[in-house]
Amino acid sequence: MSRRNGGTGYRPRTRAGALAAAVTGVLITTACGTGDQGATTADGVPLVAKGKLTTCTHLPYPPFQFERDGEVVGFDVALIDRVAKDLGVRQEILDTPFENFKTGAFLNSGECDLAAAGMTITEERKKNVDFSVPYFDATQALLATAGSGIRSLAEVEAEKRKLGAQSGTTGESHVQEQGFDPVAFESSDAVLNGLRTGQVDAVVIDYPVVQGWLKDPANARAFRLGQSIETGEQYGFSVKKGNDALRAAIDKVIRESRADGDYERLHEEWIGPLPRARTGGTS
Repeated sequence: MSRRNGGTGYRPRTRAGALAAAVTGVLITTACGTGDQGATTADGVPLVAKGKLTTCTHLPYPPFQFERDGEVVGFDVALIDRVAKDLGVRQEILDTPFENFKTGAFLNSGECDLAAAGMTITEERKKNVDFSVPYFDATQALLATAGSGIRSLAEVEAEKRKLGAQSGTTGESHVQEQGFDPVAFESSDAVLNGLRTGQVDAVVIDYPVVQGWLKDPANARAFRLGQSIETGEQYGFSVKKGNDALRAAIDKVIRESRADGDYERLHEEWIGPLPRARTGGTS
């Protein structure tokens, strides 16, 4: 796909022509324990590989990061592209298990410079990684099959329906804290498929993800949006403990993009109109 916000981008390494264009863009690879390329710096920021800002993520998680026509795109990708541009390098994306984001494993091993995965900032995760300033205020949502009549967690419980969530996420943690034992799915795609195939009657997942699903007319017919679940969550990008230079570079981009209107433009492209109460914030 042609990137409307920041260059043409790379296609995945595994496809022909992956390195054909020497421009700022996004690569996708699979992490395989090769963090031995030697540390380097860009504008005073330490990087695990020369000329690259290496980002760990977990695909797919639209609208924040997902693959389209062989290119990884999304809201998180676009923001980190701007960080890479500021540093004079290109972004490369590694698709890694979500569990590693909570432990900081791929940051500590030198696989990645940062993690960007629609990840909620929590005190538990702060023990293992350092977070940027918040870049997104998140809300959970309940989505149920159209024929179920389910619109709330209370109805799921009362009618003894099957509930699903993505493994390792705050959505899963939230419903567990409410006394549910949800069916755990490894990815957001698996969550949707579980709902579609009747493995579960309803799911709890981030509201922007649900918004993206319901843009598909087939999904809009098959499923119904239930209650919004305010959990006070905020997303952040994470870096290795003590990597203050990179954290500061990310914070700078988040604040500047909010001030110059780029954040609002990207939000509208990938997620939808920015709520007026959040416009121009510097959180």
